[in-house]
Amino acid sequence: MAGWGEYPVLVARSLKKQGYRVIGVGIRGHADPQLAKECDEFTMGPIGKVGMAIHFFKQHNAHHITFAGKIHKVKIFKRFAWLDYIPDKASLRMFYDFMIAKKSDRKDDTFLLAFVNLFERHGVSVLPATHFAPELLVKQGNLTGSKLSKSQQLDIQFGWDLAKQMGGLDVGQTVVVKNQAVLAVEAVEGTDLCIQRAGELCAQGGFTVVKVAKPQQDSRFDVPAVGVGTLESIKKAGGHCLAIEAGHTIMINEPEVIEYARKQRITVVALNDGVVSAEHDQLDAA
Repeated sequence: MAGWGEYPVLVARSLKKQGYRVIGVGIRGHADPQLAKECDEFTMGPIGKVGMAIHFFKQHNAHHITFAGKIHKVKIFKRFAWLDYIPDKASLRMFYDFMIAKKSDRKDDTFLLAFVNLFERHGVSVLPATHFAPELLVKQGNLTGSKLSKSQQLDIQFGWDLAKQMGGLDVGQTVVVKNQAVLAVEAVEGTDLCIQRAGELCAQGGFTVVKVAKPQQDSRFDVPAVGVGTLESIKKAGGHCLAIEAGHTIMINEPEVIEYARKQRITVVALNDGVVSAEHDQLDAA
């Protein structure tokens, strides 16, 4: 089940290499049509037609699926967005509770878990995409080799704790910090617009972006992901550093990300707990 971005394409390629037959359903307005070239069978449909997706998967004997790619939740609040959310019979109760009756909140986890539960009630199990493409999870280390200043180290530790708290509330995964002051917190707008807002508020730049998994992260959906686009947003906004969570963050096309970061002098570090260790030569002794 494919949302926005290159991640679904990479997962499909990984599955093909492992000998799986790939059946794809792209979410209209999100998934890249080029994904069809990576799938044995492919269709595109609106987000509200979950029953259509379930039928398509079962028709092609796909009883285990995975979610890959982002759902742009901000689209829910646009005018006439409800047209894409008109449910079919299978998803009527879920969308009525979520969109009309508002019996539950509209947090990311609430919405995506409802999707997972709906598929599984119809006999289609949902598995984490990273189980099939674990090579996309970033490993611990200083990925660019650039030493961090003392202020950057403090900002990472400060931002890490805040990002975990925001994630615990299911608000967002990203916090932008400078001199241990919060410039922006990600909400419905997503990481790139969060970074853009930080740049508008801090014209002098030099800030640090921290992106982590939620404490209650369900690995079946909404796993943190970064790519060249993330670094381009940081560069444009004036940021100097990106800190991500090792083993819990997807990095799209890691060699390209590292090459771009080095060229633009953006430090990228992947940590386990937000603590930068001088033992790993990541902290500038000065």
